[in-house]
Amino acid sequence: MQFSGKTEILRHSSIFSSLHDDELSELTNLAIEKSFMPNEFIFWDGDAPEWFYIVAKGKVKIIKHSSLGKEFIIAFFGPGEMFGEVAVFENKPYPASSQTVTETKVIGIKREDFLSFLVNWPQVALKIINILAGRLRDAQSRLKDLAGERVEQRLASVLLMLSAKLDNTLPFTRQEIADMVGTTTETAIRVTSHLKDRGIIRSVRGKVIILDEEKLRLLAEGPPRV
Repeated sequence: MQFSGKTEILRHSSIFSSLHDDELSELTNLAIEKSFMPNEFIFWDGDAPEWFYIVAKGKVKIIKHSSLGKEFIIAFFGPGEMFGEVAVFENKPYPASSQTVTETKVIGIKREDFLSFLVNWPQVALKIINILAGRLRDAQSRLKDLAGERVEQRLASVLLMLSAKLDNTLPFTRQEIADMVGTTTETAIRVTSHLKDRGIIRSVRGKVIILDEEKLRLLAEGPPRV
């Protein structure tokens, strides 16, 4: 789903969808549109938190680099979703980098302007708290899953999570998927080859295509519990 116009982007975002017209109008006046080509960085890990963003078109990934330069993908955001807001509210440097996956358009709101807006519309702050709490629950659940799942089950879960954000054609190498699953490249190759043999996925250079989402979902759920 793509949106056009700053007001419509805000109206269809998860955080601002309940705002009244006068609230949206005031917020629209604070928003600035920015466009990026694929693989451009919107902000870098450690940058000052001057802006937070909402995706209008395209897809954004949040990544963290290790001291050895290895990239870990933390999350993806698509149209209507907000990112960069935690650093803005904490007034601490961005804890990770944001990079576009495709040609992307975002709207940005400057920290100082948004904090002034919240003084007049405190109900928006409450909605932000609820959204951030939901993200924390999801992260905690995912960490618990990673601790107990088999590699095949973890990989299936990651592929399903990615497809929910990006559709069934995933623009990732097996190395990138291995990083997200928390396993070695060799293991990721072995498991994805097994899924390919079973007709669940197909892989081409730099992409994984999900062919049978139902079978993948059964793998992600794991063996029946007794």
